[in-house]
Amino acid sequence: MSFASHDSATRISAGSAITAEDIGASGAKAPEDVARYALYLGDDALVLAQRLGWWIARAPELEEDVALGNIALDLLGHARFLLTYAGTAWGKTEDDLAYFRDEEQFRSCRLVEQENGDFGQTIARQLIFSYYQHELYRRLVRSTDPTLAAIAEKVLKEVQYHQDHASQWTLRLGLGTEESRRRIQAGLDVLWPYVDELFHDDELIESLGDVAVRPSSLRAGFDERIAAILREAGLDVPAVAGAWGGDRSGRFSEQRGHILAEMQVLARQHPGATW
Repeated sequence: MSFASHDSATRISAGSAITAEDIGASGAKAPEDVARYALYLGDDALVLAQRLGWWIARAPELEEDVALGNIALDLLGHARFLLTYAGTAWGKTEDDLAYFRDEEQFRSCRLVEQENGDFGQTIARQLIFSYYQHELYRRLVRSTDPTLAAIAEKVLKEVQYHQDHASQWTLRLGLGTEESRRRIQAGLDVLWPYVDELFHDDELIESLGDVAVRPSSLRAGFDERIAAILREAGLDVPAVAGAWGGDRSGRFSEQRGHILAEMQVLARQHPGATW
């Protein structure tokens, strides 16, 4: 992550082609509750980008090295938008929020923190998360906060690709060999306990009104669409209980510390370094 300075403010509005630098230069300051909401979304994208980056040079084919790498870069871009905007509330940069918060200060959902597992499990996680993100951002474009609305409009175009990529691989694995079907079904079974958390309403969401999207309002659309793609792929919607502690308090994560140790080590060992 890096910054470029601007001498003049940039107006952020829905429909504009924004960058993280534009947000930083706009002079907009997020209210603290809006900043906390932006952290929810930015942390999800940042952590999943870190997870997906592991697949570069490990994917089952060269084209997939590139595809997963590109999705990771898209997600990193989403994190930059959201963390830059969140940081305006506290005088923090995107780097401050990414590299110099401790694990209990992150608010990523546990789904994105789960281990990659095999390729089938990674695709299962990507399917669930991209379908959730699509439901979220297609509504967040109507946020009464203009910066969040502009970010959502930019992000939605990329999420549509992520969703299509995950869907095509789900069909390919589900309708492929007996082994490929077994693996992606096993991945869905492992990850499904973390689905409920995506749709959990909390006090912050309640306080934001039309600025945010109520997660519970996304569940019906998600359930209908995810069931349709799984049915087409010959897969089952897992009948498993949700994981205990389904909120974004940061109290229940088991994987986050390991992810952040890898992601933050260079910045913490050499604070302020540039290259």
